[in-house]
Amino acid sequence: MSEKVRFPSVVGPELAGAIDLPDGEIRGWGIFVHGFTLGKGSPAASRVSKQLAREGIGMLRFDNLGIGDSDGDWGDGSFTVKVQDTIRAAAMMAERGTPADLLVGHSWGGAAVLAAAAEATGVRAVATIGAPVDPSHVERQYDAVVERVLSDGSHEWFVGGRTLILKRAFVEDVRRAHLRDRIGELDLPLLVLHSPTDNTVDIDNAGEIFREARHPRSFVSLEGADHLLTARGQAQRAAHIISAWADQYIHGSQPAGEASQVV
Repeated sequence: MSEKVRFPSVVGPELAGAIDLPDGEIRGWGIFVHGFTLGKGSPAASRVSKQLAREGIGMLRFDNLGIGDSDGDWGDGSFTVKVQDTIRAAAMMAERGTPADLLVGHSWGGAAVLAAAAEATGVRAVATIGAPVDPSHVERQYDAVVERVLSDGSHEWFVGGRTLILKRAFVEDVRRAHLRDRIGELDLPLLVLHSPTDNTVDIDNAGEIFREARHPRSFVSLEGADHLLTARGQAQRAAHIISAWADQYIHGSQPAGEASQVV
């Protein structure tokens, strides 16, 4: 089962989310942050979150600005906005009485959770899946239009079967992001998941994230997985690994009736 929620972005428009409610004993709560132009319904976000919910960890997944069911213009977002909206999501979870113990981020969302974790209310542990060590890694996706964006202020960008407006402020914000300092200062347990056959974000990124991070830190290689975790069973496998690793960091079990009073 899932519950629909909405909360305001730091830039104003409302973001749409779904909380996959935990089955059986409630072990804890978490937030899943999707990749660059993906969404809460993408295979990684949906399948990982639902599997974690089956294992007792309720998960919020939400669409970023101008994506999926969220309001606003995607081009008004940026890496900074994505990070701040992740912090907003954690605040919303705390306000509803289900504070998020766990942040999970996929791809660019993995970079965002690394940057957001220190300021996110209640977070005790962080997991990344196929994350880049440098947020500007995404520029290779729009490199064909970036010079036009910088000269004209904005330009149409066709991606994933839709046209988005890429803006100069977005590009400049991404270029200014310095994630390595945030990783080195992160004082939370970190799990890095990455496939050695990831053709979108090379596994060397995982090695750099791991080296920059403090202990306790863990790394698991997702052999056979593609970047989007679309191969059968791979998203669920990632969720199993996260669930087992996070067990010692999340809140203890809570009776289902008690949890329903705070939802």
